[in-house]
Amino acid sequence: MLFLLYVTVSCILLFNSNPYQHYVFLSSAGTVASSVYKASSGVTSYFSLRDINEDLQRRNAELEREVLVLRQALTSQNEEKYAASMRVDSSLARYNFIIAHVINNSINRPHNYITIEKGLLDGVKPEMGVVDQNGVVGVVNIVGAHTARVISLLNPHLRISCKVKGREHVGSLVWDGKDSRVAVLEELPKHATFKTGDTIVTSGFSSVFPGGVPVGRVIGTVKDNQGSFFALRVRLFTDFSTLSTVRVVKDSLKEELETVEKDIDSETEK
Repeated sequence: MLFLLYVTVSCILLFNSNPYQHYVFLSSAGTVASSVYKASSGVTSYFSLRDINEDLQRRNAELEREVLVLRQALTSQNEEKYAASMRVDSSLARYNFIIAHVINNSINRPHNYITIEKGLLDGVKPEMGVVDQNGVVGVVNIVGAHTARVISLLNPHLRISCKVKGREHVGSLVWDGKDSRVAVLEELPKHATFKTGDTIVTSGFSSVFPGGVPVGRVIGTVKDNQGSFFALRVRLFTDFSTLSTVRVVKDSLKEELETVEKDIDSETEK
């Protein structure tokens, strides 16, 4: 201990009495202090990372909520514009539309179906027609709480009552399984008149689709072996390969019409 005391006193006298040694001491002391401060700052920063990370997570959550709110507002605005762009006759005044996004779609299978992200809780029911901004898409088949399956127009099991716009002769539109852009309007009487380029629309003779919904345009005829009817090749307005947003047709008079027709059938049976 006495030795250490002598060494300390000697160092103090040396560094205080000699300018060069005093400068070296201050420089070394500054370097040591800087290293100590740096190490201390590193340790403090490490233990502060948890608070910093929690603050960043909170800020990210707030930004994500803002993005979702803005995205929802934009989607609602787009859906309103989309619903207003329907190309149909004025007879659609009694109809409402449920906007739905397509989450699954096939066009190359023998029997094609579409899945939409709206279901029973959104007002979708079986046998409701489905259209897009261009024309007919299909008919609702199976409905879940939040999703529904649609029989695509590109499915031979689906037949839709249609006619040439401006004419009264009605036929059945069906897909022949060949081209996803073309369907066939069958069972038209031989005396029906048409020309290439005529527009095909729904007839309105079913409760699924109102009359006047665009379907496609006549591009030619199909040979009929029976001879009593002929068929038209129709290029569809709807592009099923790019289908993304659709409208489910909700008829405000459907239940009333079904009740009236049921009463008529009952009276007929009597």
